[in-house]
Amino acid sequence: MHNEHVAGVGITWYTWLEQGRPINVSVQVLNAVSRTLRLDSVERAHLYRLAEVPTVPSTVDAETVISPGIPLILDQLDPLPAVLISPKFDVLARNAAHRTLFPGFTGNVLRTVFLTPDCCNPYVYNAGDLRRMVAYLRGAYPAHRDDPAWQGLVSELCAESAAFATLWTSNDVAAPVSLVKEVRHLAVGTITLNLTSLSLPLFEGAWVQVFTPVDETQDARLTSLFAMSDEQRDAPWLEHAVHCPSAVRSGRRASGST
Repeated sequence: MHNEHVAGVGITWYTWLEQGRPINVSVQVLNAVSRTLRLDSVERAHLYRLAEVPTVPSTVDAETVISPGIPLILDQLDPLPAVLISPKFDVLARNAAHRTLFPGFTGNVLRTVFLTPDCCNPYVYNAGDLRRMVAYLRGAYPAHRDDPAWQGLVSELCAESAAFATLWTSNDVAAPVSLVKEVRHLAVGTITLNLTSLSLPLFEGAWVQVFTPVDETQDARLTSLFAMSDEQRDAPWLEHAVHCPSAVRSGRRASGST
C-alpha cells in the first residue's frame, strides 16, 4: 500500500483489522475502501467478514451471471419441474417442466403470488407460506437496500397488495425451506408436490426449487398434464381470461416471457 491513507482510513486501521482487533466500522467506510482498493467481489466479501459486518455483499451477482451449466442441469431434471430463483424471487432459469406447470408466470414469484387473483393463481399458499416468503425477502433485503430494483419491487408490492404490506412491516426474517405445496393448473386442477429447496454456493442467496409428486396419484396428474398438447393446456386459461381480465396469461404466451 503506497499511500498512508486509503479512503480516509490509516494503515494502523488495516493492521488492526487483519489482527482481528475490535473495530467499529460502517458499511459506508467499507464500501469506500472496496472501491479505492478496486477489490473484486470475493475480496470485498472477505473485507466485510474481517470487519464482522453482518451484511456481507454477495460474492456473485446471481441476477446477471448465470453459468451455462445451470440451465443444462435444470433440463436434466425434467420431467421434474425445477427453477433457479434469486434472493429477490426473480426467476433466473427454469426447465420446460416448470414452464408447463406454471404457465402464467410473471418472471417474479412474489408478483405472481401477491398480485394474481386466487381463481387463477398457480400458487396455492396459506398464511404461513406467505409469511415465510416475505420473511426471506426481508432477510435478504439489507444487502440490497440501495438497489433501485429491490426498492421498486418492495414499493410496488406494498402499494398493490395489502397482505404483502402487512407482512413486510412485521420485520420477520427466514430462509428458504422444503415444503409440501399445492399447485393449481386449470387444465388438471390442483397437484400436491414436495418442494425441495437447494442452495447454490456460487449464487449467494439464490436457490433451486425442485418439485416432486407426493404420491402416485399426484404423479399421474402431473404426467397427464405433460402429455397434453399446447392447445389442450392453453384452452382453460384462455377461457378463464374471458371472465377474469386480470387472469394470468396462457401457457404458450407466458412460456416465452421468462
